[in-house]
Amino acid sequence: MGGVKAADAPSSTQEQWTVDSLAAIAGRSRAAFARRFTDLVGQPPLAYLRWWRPTYAGCLLRSEDWTLREVAARTGYLSEFAFGRAFRRGYG
Repeated sequence: MGGVKAADAPSSTQEQWTVDSLAAIAGRSRAAFARRFTDLVGQPPLAYLRWWRPTYAGCLLRSEDWTLREVAARTGYLSEFAFGRAFRRGYG
């Protein structure tokens, strides 16, 4: 995204990402970042994160020997209950 490298991205899936924080990393205004992200990815940044986090968490559940609580914490959810709600919303 316009010169942003993977190394510049948030280093932890545990971070509570916001459009403002991602825009700052990209060196763009919030509006410019959201517009460009949507153009490139096909959906707004937070909509993408709402899909990506439970998807990544599901991969961790299948491939790692971690508890639900550990996976929830490692993917940015405040609790396993919050993760469970997000996962059900995305995957039924």
